[in-house]
Amino acid sequence: MILIVGGMGFIGLNTALRLLEVGEKVVITQHAAHRVPAVLADELGKRVFTERMDVTKAFEVMDVVKRTEAESIITFAAPPARGISPQVDYDIYTRGLQNVLEAARAFGLRRVSLASSASVYAGLPEGPYNEDMNLPIESRTQIEAFKKAMEIHALNYASRASLDVVSLRIGSIYGPLYYSMFNPASRMCHSGLKGEDPDFSDRPNGTLFEDDQQDWTYVKDLARGIAMVHTAKALPNRIYNIATGRATSVKETFEAVRKAIPGAACSAMKPGRTPNMPADPALSIARITADVGYEPAFDIESGIADYVGWLRGNPQ
Repeated sequence: MILIVGGMGFIGLNTALRLLEVGEKVVITQHAAHRVPAVLADELGKRVFTERMDVTKAFEVMDVVKRTEAESIITFAAPPARGISPQVDYDIYTRGLQNVLEAARAFGLRRVSLASSASVYAGLPEGPYNEDMNLPIESRTQIEAFKKAMEIHALNYASRASLDVVSLRIGSIYGPLYYSMFNPASRMCHSGLKGEDPDFSDRPNGTLFEDDQQDWTYVKDLARGIAMVHTAKALPNRIYNIATGRATSVKETFEAVRKAIPGAACSAMKPGRTPNMPADPALSIARITADVGYEPAFDIESGIADYVGWLRGNPQ
């Protein structure tokens, strides 16, 4: 039984679906909201179980791990991308992390996999980024700051408590079940299917620069990579990038959207590049490929096509 903390989010749900595909059973925790998406309904009570749990409360974490007889944990516990407040963010990332690690120690769990982020590489002048690079201490956002701290705290704790803990540095993700519409690929797809021009008024000057790049990774590839690392019998490393290994531009992304949705528009896209944007911000996947055999199945064109096909049958 694999316990997925914060498993009702975008990445958590896709990871749960992948684990089910490879024959695993999962327990998905949720905090305030209580919902069971239709994609999991048929397996509820059979191979999918849900639990209410506040990760910042040690008793609740211990209780859920014990009652469900979890043998490992994947945790996506985090506040929203823009944060809640400094105190609440700190509580979730530090107290929540400590509670998960201590439960793993107390019950002798096989492995804890932590969802980290490509944002830990922010501030480095160029990619591709590999797991052995020294990271800047300076952090512009709570995600950058706390993900770096999470890795340092967790890996130190693991070495002292003889725990198997692995950190997963996740690339920029798009695909089915994404609902916050923060990333440009999803806005382009949703608006294109509605015959609308996507709204990017929340970006500086309402503009997307067509030469800006990120390692855009289809969520099905990400979920497969997470499952491969988490279920591996043994791992020679403690930190893994999970991405495509290739930087994709805004222009390439829009071209993929327009191919999947002829007539799609994006008037916010302008020529140029954001000042000080790092060169080639791809995440190296050499380590995860060597250690567990991961290779992405989707490039930006096939990923967008699959996503658009999913949206046509599952309008959001």
